[in-house]
Amino acid sequence: MSIFTPTNQIRLTNVAVVRMKKGGKRFEIACYKNKVMSWRTGAEKDLDEVLQTSSVFVNVSKGQVAKKEDLCKAFGTDDQTEICKQILAKGELQVSDRERQTQIESMFRDIATIVSEKCVNPDTKRPYTVSLIEKAMKDIHYSVKVNRSTKQQALEVIRQLKETMEIQRAHMRLRLVLPAKESKRLKEKLKPMLEVVESEDFDEELEMVCLVDPGYYREIDELIRCDTKGRGSLEVLSLMDVEEGEEKL
Repeated sequence: MSIFTPTNQIRLTNVAVVRMKKGGKRFEIACYKNKVMSWRTGAEKDLDEVLQTSSVFVNVSKGQVAKKEDLCKAFGTDDQTEICKQILAKGELQVSDRERQTQIESMFRDIATIVSEKCVNPDTKRPYTVSLIEKAMKDIHYSVKVNRSTKQQALEVIRQLKETMEIQRAHMRLRLVLPAKESKRLKEKLKPMLEVVESEDFDEELEMVCLVDPGYYREIDELIRCDTKGRGSLEVLSLMDVEEGEEKL
């Protein structure tokens, strides 16, 4: 699609339109294709790389620019940059059926890839192949949400797949060092977050090597730092406790 804007007659090509209805009126902005999702996921932070023009339109393809009074009434401001940011965040990306289907297929594959990289069969500790995860996603009729990041959706997929197959996030292996005086109390606090305690060594302090779900890492780190006032420590020995080879069904 290519358009002319009547204000400056600049020809815009390769346009992606983001549309938003507000105050009973339609507003549109002209963006570069593939940049809208990059902005929404935080990968792209430069607004100039996303917008073809900072003008707000009522109809991009016809080059009809929105009136200043309509913008003020709907958005409470005539600052076009701020309005563009609002439309980018909450508006609907207009794409053809074919483009949308291609985008959905690409995101479906990306989600399956993330799940494959992060998860294992808990019995064998082996990762599943991407194609096997894709099949499992189809079996549970997972529907891709184009407005959400693939990483967020991968975590949702993992939760749903747990109901139908043996799958869990690969554990991290951590070494925890706790001061002797606080060791018993802290160990009780940590217990619900530790999947497996592989070794314990108590001398002047308690040293434990354990496996944990990656989702608990920040909580464990914060607990040790705050409760020991910096006297305890946490060390990542391995990011993923995984066996060689791939899981096959």
